[in-house]
Amino acid sequence: MGVQQSAIDAVSVATGVILAPVDAWDRMAAAMDSRRELQDEVLRLQQENRVLKGRSQRLAALLSENARYKALLRSAQLIDDELIAAQITAVSPDPSRHIVVIDKGLLDGVKEGQPMLGEEGLMGQVILSGDRNSRAVLITDSVHALPVQVNRSGLRAIAEGSGMIDQLLIRHLPAKSDINVGDLLVTSGLGGRFPNGYPVARVTEVVISEGEAFALVTAEPISALDRGRHVLVLQRTVGSEAGS
Repeated sequence: MGVQQSAIDAVSVATGVILAPVDAWDRMAAAMDSRRELQDEVLRLQQENRVLKGRSQRLAALLSENARYKALLRSAQLIDDELIAAQITAVSPDPSRHIVVIDKGLLDGVKEGQPMLGEEGLMGQVILSGDRNSRAVLITDSVHALPVQVNRSGLRAIAEGSGMIDQLLIRHLPAKSDINVGDLLVTSGLGGRFPNGYPVARVTEVVISEGEAFALVTAEPISALDRGRHVLVLQRTVGSEAGS
């Protein structure tokens, strides 16, 4: 009996030694499966996070665009003339020209010379109209100029495009003119092309060189000309002055 028990114990030990690698492999395989499942879950969660982040960004963009559109509608209430809502669909590939394409044309009542307004101020004017699309030049284009006046003092001047999207220039202004940094420039209405009193830009610098009779004034457009898509075209009979 003792011999049999010893034999059984020996067999059990031997079997345990033989099965130990198998058990270890099974545990390793189970761990690998668990790791793959965990990796798959992490990838799934990462993908869901990217989708949710994309949706969040899209929602933020829509909310921002909706806010700009509402602001545009509020500004429209200040204009007596009929307005045509449009969207910018393309911009000029030439960095030296500030020209955009809008999705409204002659069939919609958009004609050459009509002012283009943004949610905060004047943006430019239509220079060419097709049946369904039109081309407009922004006020910062280097060949564009328009009559303005200082809202505070009533001083009249001509604001010229600088070729930079965030800057207008006023040249040949007498050095003693009543114009200061921070002054709001609005359309003067002279020439009949632009509505009187619509915001254009705010003065950022007044430079008077020693011995010079004239000052050089720079101003930043009120409207962010390089952002947003929604615009309003002022449908009115316009004159031929203050052009592009």
